[in-house]
Amino acid sequence: METRTLGKDFCVSAVGLGCMGFSHAYGAPVEEREAVRLLREAAQMGYTLFDTAEVYGTQEDPHANERLVGKALAPFRNHVAVASKFGLRFDMESGRSPYPLIPDARPETIRRSVEGSLKRLGTDHIDLYFQHRIDPEVSPEEVAGVMADLIREGKITHWGISETDEEYLRRAHAVCPVTAVENRYSMMARHYEKLFPVLEELGVGFVAFSPMANGFLTGKYGKGEKFDEKTDYRASMPQFTDDGIDKNQELLRLLSDMAEKKGATCAQISLAWMLCRKPWIVPIPGSRKPQRMEENAGAASVRLEPSEIKALDEALDHMEMSEVFGGTRVKKRA
Repeated sequence: METRTLGKDFCVSAVGLGCMGFSHAYGAPVEEREAVRLLREAAQMGYTLFDTAEVYGTQEDPHANERLVGKALAPFRNHVAVASKFGLRFDMESGRSPYPLIPDARPETIRRSVEGSLKRLGTDHIDLYFQHRIDPEVSPEEVAGVMADLIREGKITHWGISETDEEYLRRAHAVCPVTAVENRYSMMARHYEKLFPVLEELGVGFVAFSPMANGFLTGKYGKGEKFDEKTDYRASMPQFTDDGIDKNQELLRLLSDMAEKKGATCAQISLAWMLCRKPWIVPIPGSRKPQRMEENAGAASVRLEPSEIKALDEALDHMEMSEVFGGTRVKKRA
């Protein structure tokens, strides 16, 4: 797979792998042996960016995903980059699904988090360490100061911010240069495009999570889909409802038509659409199937002309779409 550079010098595969779904939010966790096999197969395909977080797990094992990623990638550690995240916990006692989010980016919390993540990942450093959500009670300067310390100590080599806005990014970047932001971005969620000029100005990369609107843009879902309400967030996502399927028919046709024109799949077009916009965008779709991982990796070879991207954008600007899942509720910590 071709590579891309995020920030000043963070070189990774053009398409990364979001690892959350192996342990969290997309149904029952994958059995460990099978998940290890799949992650290793992804590394052999050419994926070099693997994205996890300390909170991707279950009530029984809240940190399952980091341990899984660490175990699976141990044989490839010198050839891959691991991104993890700090500064967030789930309110698993709320009785709600998806679990509400509680941000906590106090320096002492970050210190505990990084040590725990290093141990679970079985590594002496984290390649890209994201603040998972902004904590309104801790300034960006204070968080960035801790990141600068962790870089000097060799515990992380790069850092980033997830779901950031322009002001927070600028203030943090002025203290310790940010390598990438990781924000939600897809054909159905384009509100962060307003950040693109700022990212270009600062030389910050963009890691796109949920780049296929939680899998909806693969075109593989129809009416009557059933998801486990306890373990699968898609059960509460509006794009997967029967009404959502109806409202999104024009969007699915747009994808299908372009896919046929390019000899690609709908999933590949949804990824190529962002890959061909900017050289510093890296999507991180998740998948549990090797054929889907291979399909997603192949999106890096699909070329859309500027005129084709413009036509897609104009169509997206004017078509009816359903609401799309935009994340779960954020609560203040007690």
